[in-house]
Amino acid sequence: MIKLHTNRTFLTEEHRKKVFPLLFDMHFLKNETLMEYYLLVDDVSECDVVVFPIDYASFLKHRKEFLTLQNDAKHHGKTIWIYSAGDYGFTNYIKNSITFRLGGFNSQLSDSTYIMPSFVNDPYKTQLPEGFSSLVKENKPSIGFVGHAQSGMFKYIKEFSNHLKTLVKRKLNKLVADAQPFYPSSIKRAKYLGKLNLSEQLNTSFVLRESYRAGVQTETDKQKTTQEFYENIFNNAYTFCSRGVGNFSVRFYETLAVGRIPILLNTDCRLPLPNTINWEKHCVIIEESKKESLEAQILEFHNSKTEAEFEALQNDNRKLWESHLVRHAFFIGIYNTFIEQNSKND
Repeated sequence: MIKLHTNRTFLTEEHRKKVFPLLFDMHFLKNETLMEYYLLVDDVSECDVVVFPIDYASFLKHRKEFLTLQNDAKHHGKTIWIYSAGDYGFTNYIKNSITFRLGGFNSQLSDSTYIMPSFVNDPYKTQLPEGFSSLVKENKPSIGFVGHAQSGMFKYIKEFSNHLKTLVKRKLNKLVADAQPFYPSSIKRAKYLGKLNLSEQLNTSFVLRESYRAGVQTETDKQKTTQEFYENIFNNAYTFCSRGVGNFSVRFYETLAVGRIPILLNTDCRLPLPNTINWEKHCVIIEESKKESLEAQILEFHNSKTEAEFEALQNDNRKLWESHLVRHAFFIGIYNTFIEQNSKND
């Protein structure tokens, strides 16, 4: 069991949306499974890990409490776990710390940065009542996509303007996040989806929106577009996944949750639990820099699978999501990683 110490005064409704996800499950949800692996203790000298209770950027604003917890960890020689929320995230330089975040650039991240999955609800409990079943292999790969993808100079200017606004806002709030160059995500998606749509060797089912979630305003419209989104994933063996504002794709995890095969456009991504999960077995990772076209890379993966392997992969992806990528399962994976690393150091 890993013993955790934190400042419990931050585990309140006021900070609920910013709480470190593991602490959220333990304090608010009282997750019994996680409590078999983790225990909250009040005495820092008794703990294995000191946890910053809320998102790093928010906790920094509470200077006194931040420094107290940091100094307590340093004095007792304890590892610090830090949660960096949002699209951008922070790389901190606190010694003996591990940062948990959603994205970032793999080539720029240290080994002490752990990528978390986007924790999504089970679509078979909310949107797909028919339950999981695998699709048979077809000669032509069926690729789906429903989402924000639009080209044109006006769209480029709008996205660049939003990028500048974000940078100014963070600077005014004195939040120095990791530098992220401008990436026109919807334009990039439209570009690559357009190329794939022209291929005679692919069956494509693309619904391109002009704005995020089709700009829905009502709960009814939100439910409708979400239903369309998941039905598209369910009905196609593959789904095209690429980054948004941050360098990660929520759609990637939603596709795995449905038990389908993500096609991930690799923009220097780091994926969760890389020492546990062989990601190349579960998804098509396509590279812009390769000589082969995106179409050729997809076909190479598809043609390498027998009919039985193709159906088994879909089953494996659904099981992978259930066993490693839902919140409590991910932190069990982190527990195993922590124990393994400590045993090597002993």
